[in-house]
Amino acid sequence: MPISEELKNSFSRVLNRNWYLLGKELEEFESNYAAYNKTNFAVGVSNGLDALHLALQALEIGPGMEVIVPSNTYIATVLAVSYVDATPVLVEPDPQSYNIDPSKIEAAITSRTKAIMPVHLYGQACNMEEIMKMADRHELYVIEDNAQAHGATFNNKITGSWGHLNGTSFYPGKNLGALGDAGGVTTNDADLAQKVRVLRNYGSHKKYYNDVIGHNMRMDELQAAFLAVKLKHLDAWTQQRQQIASWYNETLNNAGDLILPFTTPGATHVYHLYVVQTQYRDQLQKYLTENNIGTLIHYPVPPHLQKAYAHLNHKKGDFPLAEKLADTCLSLPLWPGMEKRHVDYVSAAILNFFKTI
Repeated sequence: MPISEELKNSFSRVLNRNWYLLGKELEEFESNYAAYNKTNFAVGVSNGLDALHLALQALEIGPGMEVIVPSNTYIATVLAVSYVDATPVLVEPDPQSYNIDPSKIEAAITSRTKAIMPVHLYGQACNMEEIMKMADRHELYVIEDNAQAHGATFNNKITGSWGHLNGTSFYPGKNLGALGDAGGVTTNDADLAQKVRVLRNYGSHKKYYNDVIGHNMRMDELQAAFLAVKLKHLDAWTQQRQQIASWYNETLNNAGDLILPFTTPGATHVYHLYVVQTQYRDQLQKYLTENNIGTLIHYPVPPHLQKAYAHLNHKKGDFPLAEKLADTCLSLPLWPGMEKRHVDYVSAAILNFFKTI
């Protein structure tokens, strides 16, 4: 790993300080990440799911209330709503960008709706201007799920800075990833930031004095130190991801029925994942595996068809776009440091596959 020495130095510094929670490393990372994310505040927490959970709780969203979420998101988005005993209301994505379709949100709003939780899926920014306008019209909160889109923008405004409170993940596989579990909440509201700080630490603003019933959801000093190192390299890694995506776009432009990623006008894409669609998805994945090319399916079962959400009484066919994406999407290899020869190898295998069908 090119940054191994920097990470080792950070480890030694934390070890020698003998202070492992809620210390200088976390404070410095929170300050630096807030500056990067163009927000007044960032609060380090235990993981991305807890970030969303804390954001909802800080906004006092709870039983009897509804939160609008995409129908094709990772389950964590929906779980966060369940954790505060609110009801997730699913809305279908735009078929080109895969992000929640703003034109479909309004029909899902009821008198019980309290928030919209857009997910910047696969690394592409949602159309936040339309979402914020709609939220303002209906006096709703917006909580961005920014777990996959560190550094992405919509109309030059960075994701994670639009909503009232926004959650992100620093899971190791993210564009900005720790070496363990970690997450963060961003906001421009000082009072909301303080509520999250209290909630993440047992409901306490001062040790042994508990103002509310809180949680143990803190980011530790070691992960904060590692993230501080990685944050300095994030923009360079993003540029590499975008270059790799452009190589795929060139080499796979006419490959069978393959649908390549589409970027909405005004949005930028930081390519947490490079996701393609094909009706031959399962056969293609098998062929690539046989050629020593690893791929993943994000995500094979949409939330409304998960056993955990059977109580919402959704059935197959209720969210056809989410189901289609679950059946046809495939994530191709992409990582910072990937060379053009790697992309050419993957692309050649895909082109050869389509010659066989």
